[in-house]
Amino acid sequence: MSRSGRFAGLLLGLLFVSVSPLLGDERLEALEEQAFREAAALAEPSIVRIETVGGLDFVGGLLTPTGPTTGVVVGEEGWIITSSFNFASKPASIVVTTPDGHRYPAVVTASDEARMLTLLKIDASGLAPMVAAPREEIRVGQWAIALGRTFEQPFPNISVGIVSAVGRIWGRAIQTDAKTSPTNYGGPLVDVRGRAMGVLVPLDPQKSDETAGIQWYDSGIGFAIPMEDIYAVLGRLQPGEDLKLGRMGVAFKDLGPTAGEPVIDRVRPGSPAFEAGLRPGDRITQVDGKPVTRVPHVRHILGRKYAGDAVALAFVRDDVESATQLTLAATLEAYEAPLLGILPKRLSLAEPASGGVEVRFVLPNSPAAQAGIERRDIITALGGEPVAAAGELREKIGHLRPGDSADLTLLRSGEPLTLPVTLGGMTAEVLDDFPSDSRPACQPADGDDSPKTGRWVGTLDGDDERSYWAYVPADYNPDFSYGLAVWLHPAGDTMEADVLKAWQAACDRRGIVLVGPKTSQPSGWRPDDADFVTDLVGHIKDQYTIDPLRIAVHAFGDAARMAAAVAFEKRDMFRGVSLVGAALRSPPPENHPEFPLQFHFTCGDKDPALEAVEKTAEALRELKFPVSVTSVPDLGHEYPSADVIGPIARWVDALDRI
Repeated sequence: MSRSGRFAGLLLGLLFVSVSPLLGDERLEALEEQAFREAAALAEPSIVRIETVGGLDFVGGLLTPTGPTTGVVVGEEGWIITSSFNFASKPASIVVTTPDGHRYPAVVTASDEARMLTLLKIDASGLAPMVAAPREEIRVGQWAIALGRTFEQPFPNISVGIVSAVGRIWGRAIQTDAKTSPTNYGGPLVDVRGRAMGVLVPLDPQKSDETAGIQWYDSGIGFAIPMEDIYAVLGRLQPGEDLKLGRMGVAFKDLGPTAGEPVIDRVRPGSPAFEAGLRPGDRITQVDGKPVTRVPHVRHILGRKYAGDAVALAFVRDDVESATQLTLAATLEAYEAPLLGILPKRLSLAEPASGGVEVRFVLPNSPAAQAGIERRDIITALGGEPVAAAGELREKIGHLRPGDSADLTLLRSGEPLTLPVTLGGMTAEVLDDFPSDSRPACQPADGDDSPKTGRWVGTLDGDDERSYWAYVPADYNPDFSYGLAVWLHPAGDTMEADVLKAWQAACDRRGIVLVGPKTSQPSGWRPDDADFVTDLVGHIKDQYTIDPLRIAVHAFGDAARMAAAVAFEKRDMFRGVSLVGAALRSPPPENHPEFPLQFHFTCGDKDPALEAVEKTAEALRELKFPVSVTSVPDLGHEYPSADVIGPIARWVDALDRI
């Protein structure tokens, strides 16, 4: 019987059920099961098995899958589409098994980086391309059947759910509650007619790296790229064109699903938006002729576009509406944070700032030093706009770029003064000794409610298997903010005694809380330890007054991999990465104005890792990250003594530089 004949017979059976109340639930369930099997059977000739050989064990701090996964035939002459996650490990070779059991070597032809898809080519002909379900027929609530071909059995593995949403991930995906995981990533999500609504991929609305969305597998939140969209760009992928997400180069203050009016907060210099004349404060009113009133409306329209696509915009500036056009870009000029060159005085929480920003320290050779700013000056305005607190000054400086000039208004010994300043680029240099914060010791509280000080150990609620140790200065005062250094130890040795001995005096002087989570396995840090580390940071922040601008992760040797993973994953949590005797093993996400990140490397001049460290630092500078390297004379691959830790503590203490 033909595909259409089998489906028609099954449809009549389901229709009979719908008008025959005398039939029991068992009969209905049997017909539903038959419908799912028929749908899988109709799609089966277009589903292939994919195996990879070799590659990386970890990507983005996650253990990469090693088992077989799935692909979908999209062309008779050997064209296969699948999820890019299946190749995150950069395998040495790829093998495709077609439904008839033949095995073929495959080559990667191109990738759709916006939708996390990869097109493969095998030397085969006469394959059965997957039939696409029309986009307009996909409805929320209809059956959705996730198929994969990862086992030896001839029939696909099946997970059944519904279409729970359409137009998700900014218009790029269908959402389903059918279980999705690495076993069926790259497989089809089909309807009861066996037509592919889409191809299953892991996705995340806020991220675009190769492991984004993997944390949701088998959770009831799965995504599929519409099959019609895949066929629409197949002609671009087949010649080898990689498709990238189109970028305009603007930032809005709020990016959440409830964000309000699309008023531009920042425009990246040199970006398409900048060249098209858009500036901070402009309110976008139309995108490609469609009215937009909220940020999600803009992101939803732009989300389906690729680099190279043209976009027409209307915007309002000073109550006047204007129009412009731009071409979306694949990459933007690397962001470089501007630097004034001061450390602001940190005030007690009991005395909120109101009269400006007092200068605690002026960085040598910085723009502030060259402009003549002095310690104890009080900055009251930038470019004629008043500033009442360090956060306001930091925000205003952040909207400028290196090389921009502005007038600083300040008070010196009570007398007003205006100084012109030209901003430089942010640095991560280790400053020579500078004054510590004045933090009067806290008076002991009555009872046992006062926070613990000194060295102590603990576990997180609900996780008795993993423990941590911490050191809090004895004169801890909750009215003042403290830095936080998160120590990640190398495999096989917590180094607790050595690290505490090296850090204790610096923590006391600089007002730094030191915390050392312990890995769950003697063999070293595992991907599932990352949540423990970040949960611990949240726990410490709940107990102590921690400055969010001075939180750094600090690691030695092989723990550097985990340090980088948690810092890159939690950009909103960490502001510094300090590595000893280790280079980065993977590149960081791009430098971001909302999530500044500084790097510091410490390495002995006799350590074999020094060459890799210096190359890492050079690469980070090209990406416009602030980075510094301290080479320790006559030190091999060892953790340094307290005299070297002192400068690292000063670096942590100065992470809030402006």
